[in-house]
Amino acid sequence: MKRTSSAAIHVWLVLNKAVQAISRYAFAEIQRAGLGDSDFRVLEVLLHKGSLPVNTIGPKVNLTPGSISVAVDRLYAKGLVSRVEAAEDRRIRIVALTPSGKKLIVPVFRRHAADIGNVFSELSSKELQELERLLKKVGRRAEALGGSHDLGNTQQPDS
Repeated sequence: MKRTSSAAIHVWLVLNKAVQAISRYAFAEIQRAGLGDSDFRVLEVLLHKGSLPVNTIGPKVNLTPGSISVAVDRLYAKGLVSRVEAAEDRRIRIVALTPSGKKLIVPVFRRHAADIGNVFSELSSKELQELERLLKKVGRRAEALGGSHDLGNTQQPDS
């Protein structure tokens, strides 16, 4: 195995452990607010993007069509979001925060942002920008490779 493959797998392991640690820390406060991960993500996107068709929320928060429907139903039952048919096409449901939903998500998101800021507080502004640039570069590469993992492609890394 080439050194770059060994270094890459080590970086992947470090990245994975860091993401897990950050997630545990960040989502503890969200759970204390009585929200699950998917509910938080839906409320957060509605807070920052405004009312959206239900079918556009899923991809923004990385939920399948079935999962986003269940999440919106759950939030609707709690009175945190409203659902209305779009005037131009009644098949489209527009989801929006209710006043209760906004009252819940604003302070939860504010604490979440502070928690994330705390996690990255040891990095300088320049280091944060460089980390963001590198993660985007790797993410774009992974996206580009995404279709190459079909059953017929068993290409192994250079050895």
